[in-house]
Amino acid sequence: MGYYKADIRDIEFNLTELLKVQDWKDFGLEENDVKGILAEYNKYVENEVFPTREPSDHVGVKHVNGKVIVPESLHGVQKSFYANGWFALGMPAETGGTPVPESLYVACMSLATGANCAWTMYPGLSRAALNVINLKGNDFMKTNIIPKMMEGTWGGTMCLTEPGAGSDVGALRSTAKPLGNGKYSIKGTKIFISSGESDLYENNIHLVLARTPNGGEGSKGISLFVVPRFKINDDGSMGGTNHVICSKIEHKMGIHASATCEMQFGTDGETEGWLIGDEFDGMATMFIMMNEARLYCGIQGESQANAAYMMAEKYTKERVQFGKEIINHPDVRRNLLTMRAQARGMRALCLYTANLFNKAHKDPKAEAIIGLLTPICKAYCSETGFQVSSNALQAHGGYGYCTEYGVEQYVRDTQIAMIYEGTNGIQAIDFVMRKILKDGGKTLTALTAEIVAAVQSLDDAKFKKEKDIFNKVLLSAQGVMQHISTYAKNNQFNMILQNCTDFLNFASQMVIAWQLLESAVLADKKLASASADDKKYYESKVTDFRVYCAHYLIHNLSTAKTITDFTEDMTTLEI
Repeated sequence: MGYYKADIRDIEFNLTELLKVQDWKDFGLEENDVKGILAEYNKYVENEVFPTREPSDHVGVKHVNGKVIVPESLHGVQKSFYANGWFALGMPAETGGTPVPESLYVACMSLATGANCAWTMYPGLSRAALNVINLKGNDFMKTNIIPKMMEGTWGGTMCLTEPGAGSDVGALRSTAKPLGNGKYSIKGTKIFISSGESDLYENNIHLVLARTPNGGEGSKGISLFVVPRFKINDDGSMGGTNHVICSKIEHKMGIHASATCEMQFGTDGETEGWLIGDEFDGMATMFIMMNEARLYCGIQGESQANAAYMMAEKYTKERVQFGKEIINHPDVRRNLLTMRAQARGMRALCLYTANLFNKAHKDPKAEAIIGLLTPICKAYCSETGFQVSSNALQAHGGYGYCTEYGVEQYVRDTQIAMIYEGTNGIQAIDFVMRKILKDGGKTLTALTAEIVAAVQSLDDAKFKKEKDIFNKVLLSAQGVMQHISTYAKNNQFNMILQNCTDFLNFASQMVIAWQLLESAVLADKKLASASADDKKYYESKVTDFRVYCAHYLIHNLSTAKTITDFTEDMTTLEI
């Protein structure tokens, strides 16, 4: 069985030393409170969540007589998760939750996800659906649905994708016809629905995109509906079937314990649903959930990368070849150092982004930065999480390819995060077209100004090489942006679209390097007064920054050349 260990010291550093989440006075938490919550959550994850990872992956989900049966090992952890109040962590007080700084919640969720990604998708999607209902639902929904979801009796999902309408959500065919009294008859098929059905919950509350009779073509004519699997009576009790059927489950490369379902609405009887939000605002309402899901995809990559790294670190310190532990062989040491820099960089980015959610309540500018960073978190962290997991497998040699060490599961489980909730190619298009060009580059310029200021303040005596690399990258960023802007002015949209992925990768590595820079500068300042253990840790933070600049940030210079020097429209080239 695999080995579980979390880098709690690094998480504490990000939360309490770098972000200083204890300074959010609204939550009334001291530094020791933050560390205490983190420690207790980690203890729960180690003792109850991680032991279910491999057994539930081996058993997988079954479709028996129309019912979706999850591995038995998940029922116990599911029950204790809600009973111990962990689902309530970070939820609004009005729902019965326990509010904490968003970055603390994300750090805890990361621990659980790294321990068993497939299981966390069940409560994770329920949380996201609950948040939509809390923000946009009517009094009946809030009174009768939210309490059941908070206690874990009912779960939640989001239903977007349809056959023939994958990323092109506007091409969906599901319909919603008014029945009166605020109810609609829902009819259609949804595919690839994570947690679409399971025996973990008595009732599933589906958020379903469908088109009303007056809904025009495309995404602007879509509305969102709350559709329970079992009807909800006027007194809030659960009624009879609502004719929501799981017609099949997908057999996947990874996340075997997560039920990925094909859902049929209204095929063997009338399925009733309620409109949530305004008619035709379905996509905007659903994006409340989608943005949370996209950040969570990034955390799936980040969390599993960090967990896989910890496995690889332990193994390479114990495995002896040619008379010494293999971590002391140069290529293996290089592999471990680059993995750690990437994994910690992803953690820093995800926690920084989560912290912005609290800032956004008082500073509208933070909302725009969140929008800019969300596709970076989703795309970069999911892709890099897969790469780090693969490198962790490589560090184990032949044993890594076998199941006994548990590291190969990370490779299988991280792959999907690059695909669902909007493929990484879609994220790149969103990043360039909607988050940069749509606002004239204002948000990107503001973020870049922060990065420039941080780079210019670097001590030349300590970080000269890194500062030089960063300055060259920042200069090349100007050239790339001018190139993209020229294409936009000339309506050369194919040229923009074919460069979106490269530009997203460029921006991602620059942002990650910036986060590692901030950590390194703070750690360097603390070295002089640090204890022996802390000194070793702080030195590792400086090393992370240096390694990342030399091995990853430097690649931005060649990426910039690709964007600016390859000027052929790829749609005109033959395949």
